Amino acid sequence: MTRSLKKGPYVESRLLKKIEGKNPRETGVIKTWYRRSQISPEMVGFTFGVYNGKVHVEVLVTEDMVGHRLGEFSPTRKFVRHGGKMQKELDAAKKQAEIDSAKAAKATATDAKK
Repeated sequence: MTRSLKKGPYVESRLLKKIEGKNPRETGVIKTWYRRSQISPEMVGFTFGVYNGKVHVEVLVTEDMVGHRLGEFSPTRKFVRHGGKMQKELDAAKKQAEIDSAKAAKATATDAKK
């Protein structure tokens, strides 16, 4: 559910204190556990390490992210792909195609040097 307009956006005050008066380029990764905090315009340019339950995922805040929550950019679940024998065969064929194209590019490069 969205937050009521009369209440305004929820931005964690401690998070704002961390970035207050700092330059985004000079500041490193700011670690945070406040996934529920909304991104405000003051946060644009900073890199946040948003905790996903296991590690801090680096999130570079851009103008397009304003209004979203920090947790949206740090997924908590890891997708384990579907498949089985058929998926393994497709992956092997894809890997072989990459190897073949790399060999062809290398052969072209050596021919060009001669």
